[in-house]
Amino acid sequence: MNRSMSSLRMLFSSLRLVAVLLIGLSVAALVHGALDGPRWLLLTGVPVTALILTILGDMGDPTGTGSAMRPRSGGPRAFAPAVVNGVRTVDKRTGRPVRDGRSVNSVFAFDLTVMPEGLPAYRMRVCHPLDLQGLLRKSRAVVEYDPEQPWRVVVADHPPREWVARANAAAPPAVVKEPSSGIPTGLWTLLTGVGLAAVLLVLVRVLG
Repeated sequence: MNRSMSSLRMLFSSLRLVAVLLIGLSVAALVHGALDGPRWLLLTGVPVTALILTILGDMGDPTGTGSAMRPRSGGPRAFAPAVVNGVRTVDKRTGRPVRDGRSVNSVFAFDLTVMPEGLPAYRMRVCHPLDLQGLLRKSRAVVEYDPEQPWRVVVADHPPREWVARANAAAPPAVVKEPSSGIPTGLWTLLTGVGLAAVLLVLVRVLG
């Protein structure tokens, strides 16, 4: 198991490095072509940069609806009771409601009010392909969240019995706040790529 997780981390690190290089090259080509470079650099840099920005945007919010992000691999986790405000079946790519809940492209969208210990209650939309806790017929749920980044929430799979009992006995909170969305996924990759582009442009100026 540890070997598999290490392999996945290496894969994601390699993909991130490739993304940074592509962003740096495409942005550098775009700027250099727009200022004083060959026209083909500008024509190449525009569509490539637009494509990369689109991909990073989809990574940051795959459903396009502000759904909760998953907790970090190996990061801290804690259980919390939640109020089920509603459940819908949506398209996993667009976030729009669908009629056929059995489609492979559909997921359940759980509208939850998370009540973490020591933090204000907040409302989140959590998507999952399975109704893990039978929330279509329940008004309470147990979630797992990241205490350091509470916008990272998932519906708990096989939650402990004491947490199920605690959730069932929980009263709806009087005040509900919106959690911070944190730094969007892919932002650091984008900023690193832009920094690399700046370095490349300086080198072109100095050496050219």
